[in-house]
Amino acid sequence: MNLDFLSEFYMPVVLLICLMVGYCIKHIKWLDAIANEYIPTIVAILGAILGCIYAGETTLVAIASGAFSGLASTGAHQLFKQWINKE
Repeated sequence: MNLDFLSEFYMPVVLLICLMVGYCIKHIKWLDAIANEYIPTIVAILGAILGCIYAGETTLVAIASGAFSGLASTGAHQLFKQWINKE
C-alpha cells in the first residue's frame, strides 16, 4: 500500500505546535485534571483550527490537514518517547 498521498496533508508548523501543547498538557502540574486519553482529541481539534489559520481559508482540506498533523504529533511523541527510553 502506497501512503505517499499523506504527505500532502502534513503541516510541520501545526505538528510542532500540537506536539508542544500535548507535551504541556501531559507534564504541567495544574493541567493534571485533563486525562491523558483526551490529549489526541485536543490536539486534533487544535490542529484543525491551526490548519485553517495556516492555510488562510476554512476548507475541508485545511481542516483535515490540520487534524492529521495534530494527530501525527501524538504519534511523534510516542515515537520519541519509545526511542529515548529504549535500553
